[in-house]
Amino acid sequence: MLFYDCSTAPNPRRARMFIAEKGLEIETRDISIANGEQLTPDFLAINPRATIPVLVTDSGATLTENLGIAAYLEAAFPEPPLMGRTPEEKGAVLMWNTIVEQQGGMPIAEVLRNTNPHMKDRAIPGQTNFEQIPALAERGMARVDLFFDMLETRLSESAYLALDHFTLADITCFIFVDFARVIRRRIPENNTATLAWFEAIKSRPSAAL
Repeated sequence: MLFYDCSTAPNPRRARMFIAEKGLEIETRDISIANGEQLTPDFLAINPRATIPVLVTDSGATLTENLGIAAYLEAAFPEPPLMGRTPEEKGAVLMWNTIVEQQGGMPIAEVLRNTNPHMKDRAIPGQTNFEQIPALAERGMARVDLFFDMLETRLSESAYLALDHFTLADITCFIFVDFARVIRRRIPENNTATLAWFEAIKSRPSAAL
């Protein structure tokens, strides 16, 4: 297998953390988004959508989305299970993973991509350039605050996000909560359940990657 990574971006880090939790060692090539390497002809030949991460399997299949990469690795290497064992558990993990992507990851990205001067005309990933929209950044900030409120409610009743143990949903959530620092948002001091959860995930070896 071959894993295309970017050491500075949150989505590749999600896949990197999943791979580490599986105990796998996969050959890796780092693609610098800052230097525009995802837009070079060599990388576009691998992923025409110009996004990272990418996993090329032993059979030569190319997987370009976090959920696709995770589903493949979970099926190929089922232990330890990170996406649930029973139908109910599998549904809960994917449900919470999607909630985090939509209510956390998306607004954080909206703020960053619509305010960062280095992302001028790059408000959406891919080959096509899109102008920044300041109103989306303002809305995104409000949504991030709501996301932290939602997390505190959930983690006040459960030690982990989806199940009673660590899963893909916790990886996704941890990465986005940590990445919120780039838009100057942190877990509120009064959100004690979320802070305890964050420190527990941060202590895992995979979180340092």
